[in-house]
Amino acid sequence: MRAPASPHTLNRRPARLVLRAAAVALVATVSACSTSSSSGSTSGATASGAAAGGKVIQVAAAENFWGSIATQLGGDHVHVTSIITNPNTDPHSYEPAAADARTVTTAQYVIVNGIGYDAWADKLLATNPGSGRTELKVGDLVGIQPGGNPHRWYSPANVHQMIERITADYKKIDPADAAFFDQQKQTFETQTLAQYNQLISDIKAKYAGTPIGASESIVTPLADGLGLKMLTPGTFLTAMSEGTDPTAADKSLIDQQIKGKQIKVYVYNSQNSTPDVVAQVKLAKSEGIPVATVTETLTPASATFEQWQTTELQGIEQALHQATGK
Repeated sequence: MRAPASPHTLNRRPARLVLRAAAVALVATVSACSTSSSSGSTSGATASGAAAGGKVIQVAAAENFWGSIATQLGGDHVHVTSIITNPNTDPHSYEPAAADARTVTTAQYVIVNGIGYDAWADKLLATNPGSGRTELKVGDLVGIQPGGNPHRWYSPANVHQMIERITADYKKIDPADAAFFDQQKQTFETQTLAQYNQLISDIKAKYAGTPIGASESIVTPLADGLGLKMLTPGTFLTAMSEGTDPTAADKSLIDQQIKGKQIKVYVYNSQNSTPDVVAQVKLAKSEGIPVATVTETLTPASATFEQWQTTELQGIEQALHQATGK
């Protein structure tokens, strides 16, 4: 299901992308470009209008996990284009095409993750200031500054904050359809996310405080949301997420935690299988410690946010059950 090469090992580096000088020319050429990004996907209403002929909000999402949520909250009153959709594309180091510039600069509503995760999107926004569009930066909404953990889509609390804000923004952009957006939000939270919410509640109730290990910082917001105790050193988690070399001391400590059965479950991002991570997964399995898998972006790319997250939560729940017998 996953390509053997990972986005991190292909081109993993901290999010300090500086667009080439040609990037400035992107905005000048966007009028000749397609409205659909070469790497992106569109969803929601067609550009010609909503089902009832009403207003359609043009939305650009830097990543498809936020795009999936935005699509479902907007229904046929939005047209969402997500730029990062390929599981083998690293959002940190992505270099946007001219079509991406058009998508971002012509949208009425733009959703970017921020926190240094998709600096390229900030660069595109900066090339067309004062457009009147509404911009939502996840980091600003949840109060996480650059240098903090950017993987907020793995925080259940932050996901619900995003649902609230996206709905509120839709209502401001299109007040005539406010009641529709309120209904979409209610349906999404109470029905669409029902299994996702239930799994989070069940895991927290049954396994809170259970010590786990992880391959990188993408797991930390989820562990916090599930009430699990992260034992892996934060310095190791950050190093792996940013593509820098972990210290020998951290690697030694993790080996001790695994061999000493101090952790009950090991969770790793299969899109970032570096030699250090592969060695830890192998050691955990050899010691009888269950291993659960997560990915950084929607897997498969056609999945919805809730399908993707529910599958991962089920895997973590199964691993915890295997480890504890509960």
